[in-house]
Amino acid sequence: MDGQGASTIGVVSTHLGTSLSGRYRLDQQIGTGGMSTVYRAFDTVLERRVAVKLMHRDMAGHPDQLERFRREARAVAQLNHPHIVQVIDAGEDENMPYIVFEYVEGETLKDRIRRFGRLPVPEAIAYAIEIAWALSGAHDRGIVHRDVKPQNVLVDEEGSAKVTDFGIARTLDQEGLTADGRVLGTTDYVSPEQALGHAVTGQSDLYSLGVVLFEMLTGDVPFHGDNQVAVAMKHVREELPDLQYRRPEASSALAAVVDRMTAKDLGTRYESTHDLIADLEDVFAIESARAGQTTGEATQVLRALPQPKRSRLPLRMRTSMRAVVALLVLTAAAAAAIAFLAADNTQRGTGVARDSPRAAPDLIAVSLGQRAADDFDPSGDDVEHPNDTFAVLDRDRASTWSTETYSTGELQKDGVGISLDAQADDGGILGRRLVVTTPTPGFTAAVYGAADGRPENLDGWTQIAAARRIGRTEPIRLPGRVSHRHYLLWITELPEDGDRVEIAELELFRAP
Repeated sequence: MDGQGASTIGVVSTHLGTSLSGRYRLDQQIGTGGMSTVYRAFDTVLERRVAVKLMHRDMAGHPDQLERFRREARAVAQLNHPHIVQVIDAGEDENMPYIVFEYVEGETLKDRIRRFGRLPVPEAIAYAIEIAWALSGAHDRGIVHRDVKPQNVLVDEEGSAKVTDFGIARTLDQEGLTADGRVLGTTDYVSPEQALGHAVTGQSDLYSLGVVLFEMLTGDVPFHGDNQVAVAMKHVREELPDLQYRRPEASSALAAVVDRMTAKDLGTRYESTHDLIADLEDVFAIESARAGQTTGEATQVLRALPQPKRSRLPLRMRTSMRAVVALLVLTAAAAAAIAFLAADNTQRGTGVARDSPRAAPDLIAVSLGQRAADDFDPSGDDVEHPNDTFAVLDRDRASTWSTETYSTGELQKDGVGISLDAQADDGGILGRRLVVTTPTPGFTAAVYGAADGRPENLDGWTQIAAARRIGRTEPIRLPGRVSHRHYLLWITELPEDGDRVEIAELELFRAP
């Protein structure tokens, strides 16, 4: 079975019943595409089912298309991964090239979405992790898929995902064989740079995977249009619809990962599958804990999580039924702790919502009072809406702190910011993550730290996170090597076509 199409074509192929190279008997047509047709076949030598992709006879006469077809066989043959459909053989029969793959009994991920609509949140993330594992195996060998979509993901009878159809894959060190500016891929999932005909790297696959994850969670692709070009241009120009509006039970942690996967700016988007997988595993643990149980493939992925992340799951999800009594004791203790913390937060500050992206299993939220935030405008008039700074800590996205309005669209100064006082008894904390939530994404900001009193100018601060474009919910990793009491979000550029920056929430996390 192959990702080019899950349904059998109505016209019976004239090749049915024939054998390729005297070995592969073509039994049933199971998919078709612009270059080739896919058959379920029988290997008469090893007596097993296989899938055969047979290039169309008229396409075989075009040298560039023929080379592209052969390149797929060579590329995928290099990959030996449990979540990639394996190449078994390749050859030609009467000037018709073919590739033989393992036969995967099951359905495409697209068919699964059509059958069920929105998938359970942990299951959707589990499939995204398995696809990311497959892409990581390809990217590590310098191979970019360039057409990641649910039609190209097969779900076998055991529920495991396998990526297929590297038909437009290209090695990163290879010159393209297609004309400059030609868009390859499916526009429902195409990355902005691919839609514009620009260079395509592994980050393009991660964008497409982000769209696939969005579809698994919402039951629909993010953009629709009158034609493929209209859809492609929406990927270039428009932000994806708000995930939590489409799927309210999705955590803000998950929404932040999807936002970063589908960021238009390559400087904001995940740079590698390894970074993405780490965050997907974090939100998978969060969502599995919130759901209280996992089923199907999500359970298999849960078992494969690194031990530090598994250890953060509820006890009932990682122990046998013999631990039920202990679980009840822990639950009672947790309830008492929650009551205590709730009372404490009425005096100290706002506390932390359990579904936030800062709630990664390996981090601890820093409790901040509502007076812990201060404006910072050393190169201006020294004030930047100081009476509104509480809004970044009140856990209300409708309330915001904002910079002044700059009618020219530029700050016209070095920068402006807002700082947090961690109020640690020992003078500082090892900050590991700062999560920014904003209704005005696209601005540029860096993070600075100060160990003691809050410096009056930027020279007194130490930069701890490089400047980057900020998305709607942006988790910024901090090195956590030196303790700081004060943390500063330093804004240096306004959003494109914007005249101010608004911050709805700032959340700080430290190491355990």
